[in-house]
Amino acid sequence: MPRKISELIRDLKRAGFINRGGKGSHRSFEHPKGMRVTLFGKLGANAKPYREREVRRRIQESQQ
Repeated sequence: MPRKISELIRDLKRAGFINRGGKGSHRSFEHPKGMRVTLFGKLGANAKPYREREVRRRIQESQQ
């Protein structure tokens, strides 16, 4: 079952990413180490598999 956009945002915040805002349904997150991720869609919408992989990869990179 696909994860929700709100779950991905929660994971990013726990990993230390900061919400830098955005326009409309776009949200830009940045980590103090310089990594960035942009998510878009309503909070209750299902995340696309490629978006889940990107978030997981960015979180792993931030922990190294």
